[in-house]
Amino acid sequence: MKIALAQVNPIVGDLVGNRRRVEEAAAKARAEGADLVALPELVLTGYPPMDLLERDGFVSDQLAELETLAAASKDVAIVLGAVTTSDESRPKRLHNSAVLLERGRVAAVRPKSLLPTYDVFDEKRYFAPAAACEPVDGENGTRLGLTVCEDTWVDHVPYPSNPVAELTRAGAELVLNPSASPWHVGKARQRHELIGGLARQHGVPIVFVNQVGGNDELIFDGGSFVASAEGRIHGALPLFELGFTVVEIPGAESGVALTEVEGPEAIAELERGLVLGIRDYFVKQGLPLGAVIGLSGGIDSAVTAHLAVEALGADRVLGVAMPGPFSSEHSIDDALALGHHLGIEVRRVDIGPVYESYRQLFAQLFGARDDYGLTQQNIQSRIRGATLMAISNQENRLVLATGNKSELSVGYCTLYGDTVGGLAVLGDVYKRDVYALARHANRDAERIPKNTIEKPPSAELAPDQKDSDDLPEYEVLDAILTQAIEGGRSAALVEPPPGCTAEEARAVVRRLDRNEYKRRQTPLVLRTSSKAFGSGRRLPIVHTYST
Repeated sequence: MKIALAQVNPIVGDLVGNRRRVEEAAAKARAEGADLVALPELVLTGYPPMDLLERDGFVSDQLAELETLAAASKDVAIVLGAVTTSDESRPKRLHNSAVLLERGRVAAVRPKSLLPTYDVFDEKRYFAPAAACEPVDGENGTRLGLTVCEDTWVDHVPYPSNPVAELTRAGAELVLNPSASPWHVGKARQRHELIGGLARQHGVPIVFVNQVGGNDELIFDGGSFVASAEGRIHGALPLFELGFTVVEIPGAESGVALTEVEGPEAIAELERGLVLGIRDYFVKQGLPLGAVIGLSGGIDSAVTAHLAVEALGADRVLGVAMPGPFSSEHSIDDALALGHHLGIEVRRVDIGPVYESYRQLFAQLFGARDDYGLTQQNIQSRIRGATLMAISNQENRLVLATGNKSELSVGYCTLYGDTVGGLAVLGDVYKRDVYALARHANRDAERIPKNTIEKPPSAELAPDQKDSDDLPEYEVLDAILTQAIEGGRSAALVEPPPGCTAEEARAVVRRLDRNEYKRRQTPLVLRTSSKAFGSGRRLPIVHTYST
């Protein structure tokens, strides 16, 4: 049996456009002699549709597109993910389903059994699970097991049922798994091991077809493949790109053993994922004039600018250097050198006069003094943020926030200052990985100035200021935060890394909790890890648990 894998990039809500993407894939599959073409989960609505599912007309319009699409299956069968409806009397009448189209009609519908509610998922909010798992008799005589994404993740989450096991016991000879599996670094390898192991365990080939592209904070990496009944991987499509291939089932002898599957270098994968996330955030919204970034001469803004150029092109990225009273000359030089290396326009705006106006205002409010401490530090950041937003309003550019995960974790950022913008590119990237991205950017030629990488990080909001005045060294800070965020450890259970006491480690975790209110007000954070700030990490702002 010849199966075509079509790795497409749907746009949430573009029902007609998404249907046409499926039709194009079906036409290509037919031309290449495939018996069936498989596409991702909820490909007609785009994933995740969230509360669009509750909007009047959305589901009925998608069902109309599904009916229109059926005509494309006259000469090649189509398996895709779609929203379907069940008995009107049920509390939740919607299903997240795998649908088989054959000979111009809807031949079978099989709802998703396992509805995830962890991390970024909230599918029980919208959908009802399948009542049973039953194979489908394909027209060529093959008994098909139709599953959807999470149905194959039984070895990752302790679910009470195993859809693949139930289907194979009922005679399924081939399992199809339309998916919308969000990416984080290392996810492709995890899928190979999980789905390959499941295929070997139950002696059945599994066809995994994943969407590609960015939707809001989620990035989908594609990486579709077939796992043979022996657990070997073949027909693998690329990461972060559209893809199409036709695979002969079975094809175990041509596959690659799980131990032989090579994944991309982690930092290269991180760069590609972020670039795709930025690009689709702009492209799918039709944002016309590109991005504007405040360039401090530091590592975070430099890496953000590099990624933006990779995603949008140098002509659509504007850098703004905004020296203040405590800015070093080398920082301005570094910002200008970055602009030269990247080929972007850089404007210089001196914030000194505006800052002095604020100091006069502070004297009226608080009395004359030489130093207003944190108040005068933060106002510099807010002047810069207001300047960027003025450019955004006047020139229709989106501000990209430059703060990293280490800083957002402990609140080392200024509300309405460096947190302004429409997208936080590095908000799920620890400082250690920001440096790794900078070095990776310079792999062929210097794009990020050497001095930017080598100098001690500083906000430059006070004389001779360094980040280490207020924070542990980043290598120590990141080791603590990784345990607390990705590891879910409480303050008492975090193991202090070398160079840090237990009390210092606990203080970092307490600071992490205290700054949840800031993170709720920051821009959308592109998700690159298994536990990003945003929809995948939901903690109360007001709580007193600190053990």
